[in-house]
Amino acid sequence: MKSFMQKKETVERKWYVIDAEGKSLGRVASLAASYLRGKNKPTYTPHIDCGDNIIIINAKKVLLTGNKEEKKMYYNHSMYQGGLRERTAKEMRERYPIEMMERAVKGMLPHNRLGRQMYTKLHVYEGPEHKQEAQKPEVLEVK
Repeated sequence: MKSFMQKKETVERKWYVIDAEGKSLGRVASLAASYLRGKNKPTYTPHIDCGDNIIIINAKKVLLTGNKEEKKMYYNHSMYQGGLRERTAKEMRERYPIEMMERAVKGMLPHNRLGRQMYTKLHVYEGPEHKQEAQKPEVLEVK
């Protein structure tokens, strides 16, 4: 008996939408990362991008538990001397909610070429509207 190995030509991709309003950042990100990788499918193959397209709406209304609003820091560096920029999670959610959600999901994907390819299928929106109505996405519930 041989193991099943999917080919990239035979991958069937679906569209899913996740509403992040009132949901925990980590739970939304882990669900999105799992579907982007294709781990929800019985045809999952580790070395093939067999995941689905994910739309995350209401990124601005995501929930952070505990005192992460003040304590959690996001760092960027311009690669120049003294170019370190720090932001709290509260500031990120108010000013850059899309980037905050994208960073959370990207950190849960593989850190290689395959992970970068999977990341291109993620679409994050600040509010409740999105541009992918024509694809008829299915709703995913976060537990």
